[in-house]
Amino acid sequence: MSRGTLKDTEKSQLQDEKYVVDVTSIPSYEDAGVTTGAPVETVSPLGYYVDSVTVIFLNISTMIGTGVFSTPGSILNSVGSVGLSLIYWVIGYGLAGASLAVYIEYASYFPHRSGAEVAYLEKAYPKPRFLIPTAFAVQSVILSFTSSNAIVLAQYFLVAGGAETSTWNVRGLAIGAMTVIVLICICSTKWSLRLSNALGIIKVMTLIFIVITGLIVLGGHSRVEDPYVNFKNSFVGTTSNGNGLATALVKVNFAYAGFENAFNVIREVRDPVRVMKRYAPLSLTVVFVLYFFVNIAYFAAIPKEQIRTSNQLTASLFFIAVFGDSRSVKALSALVGISSFGNILSSIIGLSRIIRECGRQGILPCPEFWASTKPFNTPLGPCLIHWLLTVLVIFAPPAGDAFVFIVDLQSYPASVFRLLLTGGLFLVRRRRANIGAPKTEFRAWNAVLIFAISVNIYLLVLPWVPPVSGIYSGDVSFFYATYCLVGIGILVMSGIAYLLRIHVLPKLGGYAIRQSVEKLDDGAIINKLVKVPNAEVENWDATHDKHGEVIEQRSEGGSSQLN
Repeated sequence: MSRGTLKDTEKSQLQDEKYVVDVTSIPSYEDAGVTTGAPVETVSPLGYYVDSVTVIFLNISTMIGTGVFSTPGSILNSVGSVGLSLIYWVIGYGLAGASLAVYIEYASYFPHRSGAEVAYLEKAYPKPRFLIPTAFAVQSVILSFTSSNAIVLAQYFLVAGGAETSTWNVRGLAIGAMTVIVLICICSTKWSLRLSNALGIIKVMTLIFIVITGLIVLGGHSRVEDPYVNFKNSFVGTTSNGNGLATALVKVNFAYAGFENAFNVIREVRDPVRVMKRYAPLSLTVVFVLYFFVNIAYFAAIPKEQIRTSNQLTASLFFIAVFGDSRSVKALSALVGISSFGNILSSIIGLSRIIRECGRQGILPCPEFWASTKPFNTPLGPCLIHWLLTVLVIFAPPAGDAFVFIVDLQSYPASVFRLLLTGGLFLVRRRRANIGAPKTEFRAWNAVLIFAISVNIYLLVLPWVPPVSGIYSGDVSFFYATYCLVGIGILVMSGIAYLLRIHVLPKLGGYAIRQSVEKLDDGAIINKLVKVPNAEVENWDATHDKHGEVIEQRSEGGSSQLN
């Protein structure tokens, strides 16, 4: 560990003594009566570099990728009219807001656990023991790649530089960019977060520029002849096709994906519940306002039919309509590339915490590798795994169907866990009520939860609806729902792995699985799944508590800090 990094860490920990958790005072409430899962870390080994500004821009940078520059055209094509297209962006904001309420309530229950879904699912579904953590850990690691964003980044930077967008140029630049981003995340938590903030500001300023330009167009001070033509009879052409309307809703929903990213680093936040309750909704609202008025700007400058039929970025059409030359498109390509860079950086910051928390649960082999923050007080292991999987997905599959399929494959298991997460909140509430836990700072309305559950079910059912042109006319040339089937297959394989490791192999090998708690040199605290011979199980259970700590050690030390 470098001297500078050590000093930063010591300074951060000294300044945040009041945020050190005495875990003996909270387990019955914060554990929600659940004794399995990763233990609470008394001090964050990653420091406390996440403030309110970082919370805002972690979410904004993850939400604003390339979607707002391209999605408006496909949404208009799906719904058929300008008026309904704008309404869909409002609906998307409502859907994201309902899901955000779920995360804030979970955060109020478990404010000392990073990883968001990792911790929340663990507490919502403790039985069968280790099942949900195993399934989530497997899909989190296997599907933890950001290859599509890296490819988009490479394509736009090549266009901005006037270079050929050949397959190997794109792949080479994508891998190079991923390597740089991962190295930033490995070398410094503080500077990766600061860079994420800076890139988030650039994204916001880019969208503000488009909004202001759109207002100038609406004021009649541009080369656009009739900026109001698309707003006259704005609902003419609205489709009644259910598949088109449903597809548009999915696209809008994904445009807001990332509103929850800051919850992945909540253990690194001072006064986390207050900060999340105040600034997570603010970040979502800022993005919604920008999205809505950017769409107004697009429709003010570009004829509706041109938006629907063109394969170009909607933003490219906007720049050409307003500025009228190819240099503006190159400038836009550079800004989209920067936006993609920031999106990948913020995504890796969140994903690395998710994978680290999966490792701390003890489900993955070698939990020390996943949980350790040596040598730079950063999640080195998770970052390296993410880099390796992303490079493989960029490099290995041929362009076309195989690449599109692998990218689509990420979405379905994630939708399954999002549904379980929302429904599990009712289980956590009941369990906390049973142990007499006090009320927390935030509680979502039941109507909001039911609405969120309905939307999640809808998003799980929709991919099975055949395209209008037939079952082989999706975004791949083979069966349109293949990625859904394979996604379910991954979940089934996770269940099989769980049965083998937790039940079948122990029965055949004459041992039982128990968990133990260990503290690493860097302050990280992990669970390990231990094989205890059947003849020693009674003695193990007598000398260890349900968390896996040695009972004598707890009575002497007075806490689970493993002193």
